[in-house]
Amino acid sequence: MSYKTAGVEHGVTVGIDVEIVRRAPMTRRFVDQPRRWVVERNFGWLVNHRRLARDYEALLARSEAVFAAAMIGLMTRRLTGETTQTWRGT
Repeated sequence: MSYKTAGVEHGVTVGIDVEIVRRAPMTRRFVDQPRRWVVERNFGWLVNHRRLARDYEALLARSEAVFAAAMIGLMTRRLTGETTQTWRGT
């Protein structure tokens, strides 16, 4: 079973529609894929949480907990209207 098949099957079990976007076989240059920006935006948000910027965690459960905490922080800032905290010193 390939990774793509496993991802689609897992999506079915949790009730999510998974769409695999493939590039044209003869394309030799960069072509922007639909909705790729959503994934890249989420990675950008996670980089703001330093623990998620590196691979420090030994257990997957801990990584999932840190990921959940990062998303909770993001949503609470959105709900309260607070500005995003940054570790870059600006």
